[in-house]
Amino acid sequence: MAPYCVLAARLQQVLSKGIRRYHVAPVLCQRAKVAMSHFEPNEYINYEMLEKNINIVRKRLDRPLTLSEKIVYGHLDDPVKQDIERGKTYLRLRPDRVAMQDATAQMAMLQFISSGLPKVAVPSTIHCDHLIEAQLGAEKDLRRAKDINQEVYNFLATAGAKYGVGFWKPGSGIIHQIILENYAYPGVLLIGTDSHTPNGGGLGGICIGVGGADAVDVMAGIPWELKCPKVIGIKLTGKLSGWSSPKDVILKVAGILTVKGGTGAIIEYHGPGVDSISCTGMATICNMGAEIGATTSLFPYNHRMKKYLSKTGRAEIAALADEFQEHLVPDTGCKYDQLVEINLSELKPHINGPFTPDLAHPVADIGTVAEKEGWPVDIRVGLIGSCTNSSYEDMGRAAAVAKQALAHGLKCKSQFTVTPGSEQIRATIERDGYAKTLREVGGVVLANACGPCIGQWDRKDIKKGEKNTIVTSYNRNFTGRNDANPETHAFVTSPEIVTALAIAGTLKFNPETDSLTAADGKKFKLEAPDADELPTLEFDPGQDTYQYPPKDISGQHVDVSPTSQRLQFLEPFDKWDGKDLEDMLILIKVKGKCTTDHISAAGPWLKFRGHLDNISNNLLIGAINTENGKANSVRNALTQEFGPIPDTARYYKKNGIKWVVIGDENYGEGSSREHAALEPRHLGGRAIITKSFARIHETNLKKQGLLPLTFADPADYNKIHPVDKLSIVGLADFAPGKPLKCIIKHPNGSQETIVLNHTFNETQIEWFQAGSALNRMKELQRR
Repeated sequence: MAPYCVLAARLQQVLSKGIRRYHVAPVLCQRAKVAMSHFEPNEYINYEMLEKNINIVRKRLDRPLTLSEKIVYGHLDDPVKQDIERGKTYLRLRPDRVAMQDATAQMAMLQFISSGLPKVAVPSTIHCDHLIEAQLGAEKDLRRAKDINQEVYNFLATAGAKYGVGFWKPGSGIIHQIILENYAYPGVLLIGTDSHTPNGGGLGGICIGVGGADAVDVMAGIPWELKCPKVIGIKLTGKLSGWSSPKDVILKVAGILTVKGGTGAIIEYHGPGVDSISCTGMATICNMGAEIGATTSLFPYNHRMKKYLSKTGRAEIAALADEFQEHLVPDTGCKYDQLVEINLSELKPHINGPFTPDLAHPVADIGTVAEKEGWPVDIRVGLIGSCTNSSYEDMGRAAAVAKQALAHGLKCKSQFTVTPGSEQIRATIERDGYAKTLREVGGVVLANACGPCIGQWDRKDIKKGEKNTIVTSYNRNFTGRNDANPETHAFVTSPEIVTALAIAGTLKFNPETDSLTAADGKKFKLEAPDADELPTLEFDPGQDTYQYPPKDISGQHVDVSPTSQRLQFLEPFDKWDGKDLEDMLILIKVKGKCTTDHISAAGPWLKFRGHLDNISNNLLIGAINTENGKANSVRNALTQEFGPIPDTARYYKKNGIKWVVIGDENYGEGSSREHAALEPRHLGGRAIITKSFARIHETNLKKQGLLPLTFADPADYNKIHPVDKLSIVGLADFAPGKPLKCIIKHPNGSQETIVLNHTFNETQIEWFQAGSALNRMKELQRR
């Protein structure tokens, strides 16, 4: 139903054409209330407040606003007094909602329980997608996951019921697809405890990945702090066609901006080329913006989004967005901090990797490059799906390629897996025949879950250490990411390219120009795939997998066994003692890339995400030590013996010794997992000193009372050796914008002093002094 004033305007227009004019009552012109989602009928979209705040800020700044600024500044806690300077000031924001996936929700809910609050202050949901391991196929894998994760699922379900959080059961689908189908809308400010939350930007919202402690702030009704992001504009011209897909846009952008080029910025797509991309295609592009370090990414509201909203049962939201469209697109003449232009008509299919998502290659070149670099060209497994590419359109384009191969008597030479993004997608592609086609070409349909994309893959076809190549339509391809094998060369590309390469079985195949040999010996070429962006019929919702929070939460109870190996109530971290951090040992000086996968591995460790002490046994086990070039091997400064990093950290903690980590560039890139911050804090770490940090990880460290610091001169990284002792001085005068000093004490008795920068504001300094953000929240509650 359209807003009342829209109906009134149309009615008046019709009546004015006749002989008589009728009076339309003023009450009819009041705007209708439109619910944020079908699941929360009493929580309404507040475009009026967005409009009011935008107008206040535009008048203050006296300039045109980007779309990113409109939505972010439209959610300011105090738009009148808030200091606003892109890239410098910290904003206090009021997000509309929170979403949490099951692996990070455990720690987030444990922290919320520790806060002592009775109920969440904003609409919030939990999504069970991370704990389902891919083994045999959807049905058996889901049944096994429900069995082995029963304790965790029960905790999340009962915690959700007690504190007013919606619960999506295992098998529902991947969090980001569920959000796109049900919760994202143009102009929303949503935070999620997963780094690929920006997927919702495909529906014109600001959707940002955060750690659990940030989610707790929002669920507690506390204004959420975000450093005022810069805005990078990506102007799209031309039109996608042939084998080129939305995935190629972000693969190209990743090659241009690199894994840290978007740090501290929102990526805002605009230009005439936008209209050639489907809504779910836009979501794909925004999703993988996480791989360039961007705060988030988004597209302006357009007819493709309206079409998707209507098809997913949200025509009322589309009608309301139409009415407020001027606030859901950038102002004419707005300025970007950086501008990149891409002509979609000239864009070729891309494939990125291995080992990093910003190593971009045209598909036409990858075979030659692989042979030159010594990468295996034979493809062992092709994997399509994941939160990045599991829409109806994605599955349709992949099926269109598979159908051509089947018509010529071919099946995949490589193993082939298919991951539907949600129960709705699974049910619909089953009904419409896509799933059948993908099975017939050799595919195994996995559960509606993250699966191999996050390392939940019980892979049997290779041994660990065996050099091999896989191609995926996923978003991330760090070393060991998918199967825990450091010799797996993982490449990311579009689902249709994955399908074509899996049929050919080699990276040397270019579907745009090369031929395949049919079963009858004749040569044929694959035609560029074509598929509907949305089903002709309505979506089939499949099984009902949602648990509403009860209206009366007074009788709800959450159980955590004191002997559980998977769940553990949290104890508060110790407060800062008011002294400088003196004579800290160096746990490890990290060499090169150190992602959150290196700091707190996923895969088999996911089962301990609710038990801080147990999961701390994976601390930094993937990081490479500069001293010996090995992973998970550091010198114990007290015994002089080399051993695992977690064991060494525990030894120092037991002996009351504080320690520090030295890191390289973009430390902590990748996932939003706050365990990468909780673990070093739990095991006695006090500071992480690097050349630079990834945004989410830096914030997570601050939230847990650690000091993320950067070298004022990056060359000072070379002055520190693993056998040195470090003292961070000046903490009594710790203040925003004021550097700290670090005294390096070498074993020969010599000393030198270097300068360390930080990005702490006054509130974040209070977190450090209190021991954590949660401790500070409790202090304020007691007052």
